[in-house]
Amino acid sequence: MAGYWGVPERFNNPWPERVPGFRDVLRWKLGRGGKAAAEYPDAHAAAPWVPLTNAQLQVMPERGWLVTWLGHASFLLSGCGVHLLIDPIFSEHCGPLPWLGFKRMVPPPCGMTSLPPITAVLLTHTHYDHCDLPTLRKLGKHTPLMVPAGHAEWFGGIGFVSVTTLAWWQQVELAPGVSVTATPAQHFTARSLWDRNRGHWCGWCVAGGGVKLWHSGDSGYCPAFREIGARLGPLDFGMIAIGAYAPRWFMQALHMTPGEAVTAFQETGCRSATGMHWGTFQLSDEPLGEPPLLLAKHLLDKGLEPAHFEAGCVGQQWSV
Repeated sequence: MAGYWGVPERFNNPWPERVPGFRDVLRWKLGRGGKAAAEYPDAHAAAPWVPLTNAQLQVMPERGWLVTWLGHASFLLSGCGVHLLIDPIFSEHCGPLPWLGFKRMVPPPCGMTSLPPITAVLLTHTHYDHCDLPTLRKLGKHTPLMVPAGHAEWFGGIGFVSVTTLAWWQQVELAPGVSVTATPAQHFTARSLWDRNRGHWCGWCVAGGGVKLWHSGDSGYCPAFREIGARLGPLDFGMIAIGAYAPRWFMQALHMTPGEAVTAFQETGCRSATGMHWGTFQLSDEPLGEPPLLLAKHLLDKGLEPAHFEAGCVGQQWSV
């Protein structure tokens, strides 16, 4: 199996934390681990949605960046002469097969043919809801991919010809004046039962034009956020995961609650942020629309302005 992935070792989280395994998945799905009551049990609505026109997607700001939420953890970042995609997924399901995956509950705000020419794709890890091969193949095998350490040979083996791997804190220049840095996260990765943690996982910091954008990737709350703030902060705009947190006995090591996301927002030194990883796929036990309600509650509890960290809607654009 090591030859398949091109690395002999497995990756891990460098701090003590028990990441659930396959037996825990069975325990969860069979209802044997306990199910906490939702705080907003009737919040079943998917994320709100607005369509994007070709003209909106083609915009290249004269200064700063335009950040567009495409649903789930997918974003289009446009600025400094480049268009970047993070974790793009345009498929109707996320999973190895349609009948083994999660159905999309809200459509993308545009079709793939409306996207501008993509400079590079940044992938946080290879879980199906973040690494969607049908989408990547439609973008083209020559599209440059930026991926965490350990994934190069796997992507090369399925036909992608421009793959750059980055270890945590490693930085690469994508274009003159535009750099990306792989940032730590607490998670795991796998495409099957046999390749767990053969590659790493990360978030991404994109810097250019005097602006820093940070995508948290999938992550449980962990010590990395203070370090990200100390090394890279302040960050001008964060894309921070707020969903797929229930049940806690299973998800705690993998995904943050909205309250933990607010703490990560503070510790990383984000000036403003949007919540992601909610309202698109029903991946966990909490109601689909609960995360933004809890986010607003925790911001209020901490005396923070709601406008500085909003959930937004699919298709929303932010000028940074």
